[in-house]
Amino acid sequence: MSAAPTTPDDGVLAVIPARWGSTRFPGKPLALIAGRPMIQHVVERVRRTPSLADVLVATDDRRILETVQGFGGRAMLTGEHPTGTDRIAEVARREREAGRRWAWVLNVQGDEPLIDPGDLETLIRGLRAQPEGMLGTLIVPFVSDEEFRSPNEAKVALDARGRALYFSRAPIPYLRQPGAPRWRHVGVYLYRADFLATFAALSRTPLSESEQLEQLRALEHGYPIHCFQARSRSVSVDAPEDVARAEAALREAY
Repeated sequence: MSAAPTTPDDGVLAVIPARWGSTRFPGKPLALIAGRPMIQHVVERVRRTPSLADVLVATDDRRILETVQGFGGRAMLTGEHPTGTDRIAEVARREREAGRRWAWVLNVQGDEPLIDPGDLETLIRGLRAQPEGMLGTLIVPFVSDEEFRSPNEAKVALDARGRALYFSRAPIPYLRQPGAPRWRHVGVYLYRADFLATFAALSRTPLSESEQLEQLRALEHGYPIHCFQARSRSVSVDAPEDVARAEAALREAY
């Protein structure tokens, strides 16, 4: 891993938020998957992304902090925050105050032990190629009607340029005629660093509060979200029963 940059044009920082207090799975960042803490799997996979300059875990719990430091990772203890974006914004601000200024900040969830570094690279290269790109994310096609109907899966409808028109927990688009693509949102975000501070300061909005989808706040305030197709379908760990599924996927991957 290269040394942290000192100018705004030097690189991309990946921040992995990792909370202890998950309602469905308390302490899940330290859940053992194939003998290692889940957060270690995430960090090691994110580190393989070629365009990243550094990777940092943002946590509210000293046990997670010490575990990350124990396997040689970089971690920061943050305050309590209502959203992941607020936690990421605190990290970016503290990095800037310490003289480590970044052009871009990548937000990767701490419960994605099989995240594909190639997909992260696709997002970074894709958004950087957009002259006015400020915020980007990943999408994959839905593979089943059951998944498409689930309110636990965020759906996204796109415009002709690949930008998000709307995100919803409801099945969108309504398929009155067959043929329209059905896209599932993957909760990875790349922010231009100056826009991250702007986004974190935006007021809450009716649609984002109703759907409980934070990304709608950007759309409701008029900021575009560029979407890029991922090549793989990562396995997230939301509950204890997902650990076995992640271990099986890891065995297949190796």
